[in-house]
Amino acid sequence: MTLYQSLGLEGNGVISIVGAGGKTSLMFCLAREISDYGQTVLTTTTTKMMMPRIEQAAHVILTASIQSLLDRTEEFLKKNNHLYTASARLQQKPEKLDGFEPDFIDQLEHSNVFQWILVEADGAARKPLKVPAEHEPVIPASSRWVVGLMGLKAIGKPLEPEWVFRHERFAAITGLAQGHPVTANALALAAIHPEGIFKKTPENARKILFLNTAGNADRRTAGREVAAAIAESVVNQNIHRLVIGSPLEGEAFCL
Repeated sequence: MTLYQSLGLEGNGVISIVGAGGKTSLMFCLAREISDYGQTVLTTTTTKMMMPRIEQAAHVILTASIQSLLDRTEEFLKKNNHLYTASARLQQKPEKLDGFEPDFIDQLEHSNVFQWILVEADGAARKPLKVPAEHEPVIPASSRWVVGLMGLKAIGKPLEPEWVFRHERFAAITGLAQGHPVTANALALAAIHPEGIFKKTPENARKILFLNTAGNADRRTAGREVAAAIAESVVNQNIHRLVIGSPLEGEAFCL
């Protein structure tokens, strides 16, 4: 099953990716699939990202102007169906790029230039797990899907900053004591809690939980335990689809 198929995508629109544990890799894997299908796709961010590697995005436009972006898009799309954009390089860290406000993405969606817009809408300092701070995530209102990532490789690891970004908030939401091993039940609670990874999801957007780094049998079993805990919970956060996979290894399946 391809990543596109496992996510249950159809039509076109904005996909916002939140959480932790592989957002950037998932975004560019999905962009490659979509562009290989012959559809146009824009990748971008509402937070901050590293400059994409050439194999992730061959064409990059840095501009804070929608009109400038749209004016330059046509020539780029003649060469490749996939284009990446951000507003500018960060002055203190030029290897990192600054993203856009959510309404910028909404205006791009309304322009109908791109069939798909993929947005990295959350930051996690490259940790496998997180729950958002008060100002996070930064999800455009036009999002039709919100994909929330969690890294299964964190299960069994201690609830500490090395493994969980904003670990204090994770502890508060899940009730797991700091320093104790992260459990499948803790991941489930962080997925369904109102202040968990799907916080600020637009009302009409479909929520897709992606349990990532499921590269071995133990992690896939842990993923099924997370799914079972969510199914048994009395809290209904309307998660429309749950996917267990490892996009970089070409594996994904839905439950």
